[in-house]
Amino acid sequence: MDGRVLLFVSTLCFTAADTQVSYSIPEEMEKGTLIGNIARDLGLNVERLKSGKARIYTGNSEEFIELKRERGVLLIKERIDRESLCGQRMPCALHFQMILENPMEFYTVTVEITDINDNSPKFQRSEMKYEITEAALPGARFVLEKAVDDDVGVNGLNSYTLKSSDNFALKTINRGDGTKHVEIVLQKQLDREENEQMTLILTAVDGGASQLSGTMQILITVLDVNDNPPVCSKSEYKANVVENAAVGTVITTITATDRDKGSNGKVSYSIPKSGAAGLFEIDADRGLLTLSGNVDYEKNRFYELDVHVSDQGGLSDACKIIIEVTDVNDNPPIINIMSKSNSVYENVQPGTLVTMLNIQDTDSNKNGNVACVLNENIPFGIKSTTNTFFAVVTDSELDREMAAEYNITVTCSDEGVPSLSSSVTLTLQISDVNDNAPVFDKSSYEAYIVENNTPGLSIFIVKATDADWNQNARVSYILEDSSVNGVSVSSYVSVSADSGVIHAVRSLDYEQIKDFQFHVKAQDGGSPPLSSNVTVKIVIQDQNDNAPQVLYPVQTGGSVVAEMVPRSADVGYLVTKVVAVDVDSGQNAWLSYKLQKATDRALFEVGLQNGEIRTIRQVTDKDAVKQRLTVFVEDNGQPSRSATVIVNVAVADSYPEVLSEFTDFTHDKEYNDNLTFYLVLALAVVSFLFITCLVVIISVKIYRWKQSHILYHSSLPVIPYYPPRYSDTLGTGTLPHVYNYEVCRTTNSRKSDCKFGTADIQNVLIMDPSSTGTMQRIQSEKTILDEPDSPLEVR
Repeated sequence: MDGRVLLFVSTLCFTAADTQVSYSIPEEMEKGTLIGNIARDLGLNVERLKSGKARIYTGNSEEFIELKRERGVLLIKERIDRESLCGQRMPCALHFQMILENPMEFYTVTVEITDINDNSPKFQRSEMKYEITEAALPGARFVLEKAVDDDVGVNGLNSYTLKSSDNFALKTINRGDGTKHVEIVLQKQLDREENEQMTLILTAVDGGASQLSGTMQILITVLDVNDNPPVCSKSEYKANVVENAAVGTVITTITATDRDKGSNGKVSYSIPKSGAAGLFEIDADRGLLTLSGNVDYEKNRFYELDVHVSDQGGLSDACKIIIEVTDVNDNPPIINIMSKSNSVYENVQPGTLVTMLNIQDTDSNKNGNVACVLNENIPFGIKSTTNTFFAVVTDSELDREMAAEYNITVTCSDEGVPSLSSSVTLTLQISDVNDNAPVFDKSSYEAYIVENNTPGLSIFIVKATDADWNQNARVSYILEDSSVNGVSVSSYVSVSADSGVIHAVRSLDYEQIKDFQFHVKAQDGGSPPLSSNVTVKIVIQDQNDNAPQVLYPVQTGGSVVAEMVPRSADVGYLVTKVVAVDVDSGQNAWLSYKLQKATDRALFEVGLQNGEIRTIRQVTDKDAVKQRLTVFVEDNGQPSRSATVIVNVAVADSYPEVLSEFTDFTHDKEYNDNLTFYLVLALAVVSFLFITCLVVIISVKIYRWKQSHILYHSSLPVIPYYPPRYSDTLGTGTLPHVYNYEVCRTTNSRKSDCKFGTADIQNVLIMDPSSTGTMQRIQSEKTILDEPDSPLEVR
């Protein structure tokens, strides 16, 4: 570092926006020269600089400094010329910020640029010419042009020397602003006849360690007679000009007087050439100072002019004009984005930093005071960390499902009149988190399927949507485990995980199960996943897959059952009633009865809806005793199913008559003269069978009672048994819900009818084909519905 770097670190505060570090370096240092170890000075390690992607932010200024992240040091990036950077302003410093991310931090760094003696004093002109009358008295003063040294401080202009001067002495006046006013003073009266032309060498020397100097020749021509110099009315003038004043605006008027008369008393005004001379001009005759260029308060806040007043004889005076520039609000705020986030998650906490802004307004006072606001109806706010730094933060909770993107407009306005403003729009994406569970489009579903379906048939589709995005909104469907009639629901249906299609696993039977319900879970693909359930009810619709079953009259292969009709029966006499059921439902169970065949179709009819067999005319003696009717029972399904039943009817007033006829009916070729013997034998056999059945039934009852008693007192589960129910849910009239029925008949009743309940069967003739005509009258027999395979069982 060639020993020229002076390092000092200011007090460190560990609040990001207030932490500062300062360095001091001389100008003109070589590129790559070390400025300081900023990581060590800020108490940071190099790894933090790397992970935080440390960088330097200088705003709109040229970058002279660079940061080496891997070493944690600041280096000279470009050679720094203090005079080009700051001119005569002291102190001269570079201000910038070092910014870190993850988390976001920034530190203020100041690098002071100190002056070195690299500029020698210079005069604007290589020579000055004076015409001095010989009448000039000793003590006459002649103002010289000042030398300019771009260096400052001790390296700036220090002193003047004058050579070859027997008649003149050099006089230097130190002004209150630090500048030196130089002039030559006549010590000995001039004599044109001795020396008409004089050449003096004025040398300006700076105060650097190795002094530098500049020279200017002073050519003096001695004139005759004019012995009174002009005198300014003031040694210093002050004036003001507004920075946006038009060219030609009058600033002030300089006045000077000369006691000489004539041409020697005529005064002229002039401004020596300088940096500000191009912005102002003075009327040589009237001393009127006007604006000839555009002044800018932000570039220079005041100007200093030297006005030379001279007469025709070469005598002169000088005065100074200090012109202050008044600021106007002509610069809008400049918004610089230091660091910003392109996206944030929707679950970030309020107060999360989104963007860091640097606001600059080169105007002064109120014109430079800036306030920033955001556009309305967005969940963000802006905070001021310092006068020039602002932070955009979240001020409420975010919801990507309501707004996935925000355009944040930052508007910054100053306090000038009228106020000027600037704005910038930031686009912020809201990243999704899994905060929404899938929602089904219905609170519950009900689907219908016709029984006897093909396994794998698609029944229904459940649909759920998730308000989240991407993987968090990907919905899968899961069948919740449950049971239907003690069997896992998965043996009945399955659910497609991707589409939500519900399939039937097996063929369903309406007669076994009419409906069942289960739960389907919709689960998203988030982590952790969210889910919701919905109830699905499957209703099984009936098909006409069961033929009607005849319950009465009972069709047996071993005997012939006959209904007896007295010959005195009136028209409409109820002979019997065909009772049939259909385990299907709805119209599939609506039964109709038709008389398909009959011995005498003119004698009987069958009720279409109720199956009642009635006489349609008066019974006569000519009617045959034995009548055989075939009844056709058909349901209303599509296609329909049917069953037939044979009803034997005996038309007679006494049992012997019936016996003879039905003996012929069953055994036309087998007559036995010993009819009485066989009747007695048949009666004995039937009695024995009746008693045996009675004993068996009582034994079974006692056994079942004991078994139920044992099960009741044991810890084993009791599963009750219920006989199947033949039901007609639509009330078609074939059979109510569950009934045991008996048929009651009397031989002398002309209004005999069938009833449901617990009644006795009377007047039923059973003829055993194996007997020889023995007839047994069965009374007080109870009938119940027992097994599904047998429509009727008599106990």
